[in-house]
Amino acid sequence: MVSYFLLGVTFAFAAAVQPGPLQAYLVAQTLANGWRRTILASFAPLLSDAPIIALVLLVLSQVPPAFARVLQLVGGAFLIYLAVEAFKTYRNYDTEKVLQPQPGQKTLFKAVFVNLLNPNPYLGWSLVMGPLLLKGWQEAPVYGCVLLASFYATLVLSLFGTIMLISLARNMGAKVNRLLIGGSAIALAGFGLYQLWSGVT
Repeated sequence: MVSYFLLGVTFAFAAAVQPGPLQAYLVAQTLANGWRRTILASFAPLLSDAPIIALVLLVLSQVPPAFARVLQLVGGAFLIYLAVEAFKTYRNYDTEKVLQPQPGQKTLFKAVFVNLLNPNPYLGWSLVMGPLLLKGWQEAPVYGCVLLASFYATLVLSLFGTIMLISLARNMGAKVNRLLIGGSAIALAGFGLYQLWSGVT
């Protein structure tokens, strides 16, 4: 159970601090409208991911076990790729860059729409979280529940933290965000190696 908890926390943290459409949206809205009007948007993945998870699990439940093992290996390679990209982002991160706020009021539902158009959840659930969730559920349903709970609790809290950091101080927030991205590169590399090892063994 502990391993599924740690896997959920690790992947969620890495997903939350990686630059992407949802993260850019949250930063822009925090700068434009303040954290109070933006904070609810940190719950967007809870709503947007539900149809993605249902679709992925429906497909994965129909494939033979050998294909699931192939997906695990592909997922491991995908995580290593993300780790390399995260390291590049960390190395080239510009803490002095000023993000331009976007005008207009944004809501939780607009954040959900942004995330639905974001390819990252589809890739993450198809290649990493989906196979892990099925594996955990087959071992014991509680393992699958622990994986889901740890993943989304960490994801929401990390997005919440990003919003608060940006709100508190632009410069300090950017520097902390750079460190978080560096940490996510390490986490993704470790998670990717674990996936590859699991797929081989």
